[in-house]
Formats: sequence, C-alpha cells, structure tokens
Amino acid sequence: MSSTSERDYGTLRQAFAPVVAFIAITLVGLSVARLGLVAWQMERVTATNGAATILLEGPRFDIVTISTLVFIPLVLALILFMGRRTYRTGELMLRGAFALLLVAFALTEIATPGFIEEFDTRPNYLFFEYLEYPREVLATLWGAYPWRLMLMVVAAPAVFFAGLALFRRTGKPLAGPLRPSVALVAVVVVTALCVLGARGTLDHRPINPSTACFSTDALVNTLPLNSLYSAGYAIYESKKNEGPDASAYGELPYDEVIATVRADAGFADAEFSNDEIPTLHRHIPTQPRARPLNYVIVLEESLGAEFVGGLGGLDLTPNLDALYEEGLAFDNLYATGTRSVRGIEALVSGYLPTPTRSVVKLPKTQRGCFTLAEALGRVGYESSFIYGGEGHFDNMARFFLGNGFDEVIDADDYDNPSFVGSWGVSDQDLFRRAHEHFESMGETPFFSLVFTSSNHSPWEFPLDGFELAEQPAATRNNAVKYADHALGEFFDQARRSTYWDDTLFLVVADHNSRTWGAELVPVNRFHIPAVFLGGSIQPDRVATLSSQVDLVPTALSLMGIELDVPALGRDMTRPDQRDRVGRAIMQFYQSNLFLEGDRAVVHRPHLPPTHLRWFEGTLTPSPTDVALEHLALCHALWPQLSYARGDFRLPMLSE
Repeated sequence: MSSTSERDYGTLRQAFAPVVAFIAITLVGLSVARLGLVAWQMERVTATNGAATILLEGPRFDIVTISTLVFIPLVLALILFMGRRTYRTGELMLRGAFALLLVAFALTEIATPGFIEEFDTRPNYLFFEYLEYPREVLATLWGAYPWRLMLMVVAAPAVFFAGLALFRRTGKPLAGPLRPSVALVAVVVVTALCVLGARGTLDHRPINPSTACFSTDALVNTLPLNSLYSAGYAIYESKKNEGPDASAYGELPYDEVIATVRADAGFADAEFSNDEIPTLHRHIPTQPRARPLNYVIVLEESLGAEFVGGLGGLDLTPNLDALYEEGLAFDNLYATGTRSVRGIEALVSGYLPTPTRSVVKLPKTQRGCFTLAEALGRVGYESSFIYGGEGHFDNMARFFLGNGFDEVIDADDYDNPSFVGSWGVSDQDLFRRAHEHFESMGETPFFSLVFTSSNHSPWEFPLDGFELAEQPAATRNNAVKYADHALGEFFDQARRSTYWDDTLFLVVADHNSRTWGAELVPVNRFHIPAVFLGGSIQPDRVATLSSQVDLVPTALSLMGIELDVPALGRDMTRPDQRDRVGRAIMQFYQSNLFLEGDRAVVHRPHLPPTHLRWFEGTLTPSPTDVALEHLALCHALWPQLSYARGDFRLPMLSE
C-alpha cells in the first residue's frame, strides 16, 4: 500500500524539467542574439573596448529578466501541482507560459535591429507605445521592413509550438501530484531564488540599465541588456517618473528649482505674482500691434537640418531655403526630443522635456495644461489642429481638445483627397484643406497647428510636379523633396490669400529623421530648421543657440500680443536674449542634456552627471562645472515636479 502510494506522487525533478529547459534555451538564444548585435556594431563596440563587458554582463541581465518573468507561472504551477485534479493543468499552464515567453523573447530580439536602425538603441518604451496604433505601425513596417515583418509573423507560432513540443518531451511528465510539503518548500525556494535572480546582486540596490553604462556611446551601453528587459524597464522607469516623487536625476527643493529656472529665463522675481503658479508671468511683446496677428505653425515631420541646404545640409529644400531669406530664421535651433509629441509639447506649450512620456500623453495633463490655444482662446482666438492622419494617434486629439483647441481636422475630414498613404492624406491635400479653413475664418483671429506626415517612413507621396532626388522613389530624400514641394505650393497660395497680411507663420520641424551616433546625446541630430514669416515679418537671422521652447515667447512678440504664460522660453526678438550665451535642452530617451554655449551636462538615471564640451560638432569630456550642473539639474527637474504639482497652467477663470 505504501509503495503504491509513493508511485502516485510526482517528483520535483519531473516538475522542474521544463523549467531547466526553458532557462537553458533562453540563455543560449539571448547570448547568440547579443553576439550578433556585437558583430553588427563591432566598430562602435571596439571604439569603447566594450566587447568583454557586454558579453560578461549580458547573461546577468538575462537571468534578471528570466527570474522576474518565471516567478508567477512557477508559483502558480506549484500550487496546482499539489492537487490530484489540477496537477495536469499545472503542467499545461507551465509549458504554455514558457512557450509564450519564448515568443516574447524571440519577437523582441528579431525586432531589435530595425529598432536600432530607426532609434539607435535597443527597444524602449516606444516599442510598446507604438503597439497602440496597429494600422499605422503595420503599414510602416510593411513598407519599410516587409521581410522582417513576415519573419515575425512566421516566428511567433513557430516558436510557440516548437516550445510546447520541446517542453512536453523534456523529461517525464509528473507521475502524480506533488506532496504538499514538497511543493510548499519548493515555493519558498523558488521565491528566494527568483527574488535574488531578479535583483541581480546582493548589494543594497538591484542592478538596472545604469549598471551596464560603461561608455559614452548610448547604443553600446544597451547591448548588455536583452530587448525584453530594456523595453520593460523603460516603461517601469517612465511610469515611476510620472509620480509625485519623481527624482530620476536627483533631488532639489522645489523653491530652489523654481528660483533657478526663473532667473535663468531672464525675469525678475517681481514679474511673478501667482504663488499657485510660480512661473506665471505677463509676456510683454517687443512688437505690440493694435490688431495682433493670427498664428499658424506648420510642423514638418522629421525634417532635420541635415536635409536643409540653407543650413549646410543636402540640397533638398529649395522652397524652405527661400523662406529662410524672407523671415526671422533660426540658424542654431535644437529640438527638445526625438518624437513628434516632444516637438508638439515644446511648440504649443513651451514645456521642457522629461525622461517620461510627453505631456501630450500623460494622464494629468489632458485638461488644465497650458497651451497657446487656451491662452489665445481667452482673448477671442479660434484654434484648430489640422492633420492628414488619424487625430487619435499619440493621443493628440484628446490632448488638444482638452486644452483649448476648438477643432480637430483629421483624415475623416477630407473630401476626395488626391493621395492617401499609410499615414494619411498627402501634404498637398493637407495644405489645401488648411488654406480653405483659414480663408473661412474671415475676421475671426485664429491659431492653428498644421502637422505634415508625408516625410515619414515608408515615404509614400504623389510623384507629379517635382523632380525626384534619386531612385527608387520611396526614399527619405525623395520624401523630403516632396514635402518641400508641397510647402512651396502652400506658401504660393497663402501669399495670394486674404489672411496673409494678418498672419504669422512658423515653419519648423518636430525632430530629426533619425537620431543616432556614438555619443551619450548625438547633438548634431537634434539640429532643426525654423523660420517665422508672413506679410509683416521682416527678414532677420538668429545665430544664438536656441531651443524649440524659445519659439513660444518669440511667436507672441511677433504676433504683438500680451498674455499671461507659465512657459519660460527665451524671446528671441529681444536683443538682450540674443546677446546672451544661448542654451538648449535635449531629451534622448533617459538622458537629459543641457547645453549652454560650448558646455554641456548630461543627466542619466542613477548615475552621476557627465560634463562635456561641445566643439566642432562633437562632445568631449570636460572638467566639472558645479554651477552649470546645478542649472542643468533644475531644468531637468522643473517639468517633472511641475507636472506632479499640476502648476504648469493658466489660472482658472474663477481664480
């Protein structure tokens, strides 16, 4: 009787055979994938002497990832293993969970080369954010990376069913349920091992991506990670930094932060009179007008300075080059980030960049966040967002309509467009619709954000009316050439319109096309064009180092309007601001760079600040500058703390 009873129970060896197989397969697969990336990026890896570090640290992060992901399935399985009616269910659940995890590891690693080509880093929070918009993303992937997309479609079921088969054949199935005492001891041991494995160290602080930061090349620093870990940790870090205790770069008293950023903006304390909104001040225009101008922002998708002939780039933008000669043009302007929503928050709100998501997407800024639309609406302006694609993309429509915009015109609002691509109607269709809208405004003052999309992978656009830069047609350079052609047509039409003399136009890029380079922050890839023009705008050039956030107060002065604003950009119509040493703030994923003249400080989570010199287009190590480090930290912390406190806003009308 006793021996028969013993045969009715399973053993831990039987239970854990699939676990051992899963861990072995995953470690080997991730190591092979890492070796492939190292071989591909060997030039940059060699420049940092980092091959040994990458290959030694890599398995450590793989164990962290595996320990984190297997904990819950393993504990649940062990609980099920104790029941005579449930132990087979536990086996099936564990095999299925491991097969799904193999799929997740495989797909993220397959996607990694393409992500690196686009963003020069392993997958981060953008990898999962884009999954919210499957139509646009799938169309882009199919147009730009069809064979990779097909590989992922084939790999997902293949890896899943191969994993199921392998785990089923690994060892013998359970002969019966586990003894409760054995299973409970196993739960305790599994918990201890998974916690230790997930921490990756016995030190006080668990390992994190900063542990792998051994060089000044941001991409190389991500190679020791695996892509599922890098994306998951980026999401965790982003969410954490949205909270009230956000301190990714350090901690300072809020009053000290506010005093520093206000002084750096060039304002006296007496100009700030609202204790609840500590950066609120009255903008006094340098060019007051009896009838302030309308304001139209033409936001050009992915138009880096490298494509603009007038800024020393490729000869692809003859129309923009001509506009540069007609208005107030910026020669040394830098984007705040690498995403469209970063450019939008800077241009519409004057909001500084953070390591978390843009305010366009954050939950606490869907109402009550300062925008030019809300401020101008209080003095009689009508505001619109005009886009050729889906307005819901990147949460734009929700943010705009909740913060002062009166109307969103998107893909559904075009009658018989001449061309429709993956990202919506062509820029020509967009500009025709914008022109019709502006003409319909009559004497009503208006503000509008017109966002182009033709210069976006997979580069779909009409081929008539302009000369291609190269063959085949679907290339980045040709898309730039087309976008410039459409821009030229719009301004030819606008000059003949009823609104030309009463409108200020800003043509500006949201960001560069692709931000990459063997530096902590590839500053050259943040350089973008910007020019203000219109019937009453005189030609001039701004050579001072400037940021996208400086365009908000500059626009208000050119419009000739007096408003209360909490944004602290620098008004580049003021001679005293142009004569100062310029500054720009750039967010490159988790790195925040503050550039003042030729000196820079980079803040990264959980790491000491890095001091650099910006010389001839290159960042090189520089001696510590305590004052600049403090200034940089204040500018990095202010938007995070302000978001947590909810004080980047206008006073309520009842206040």
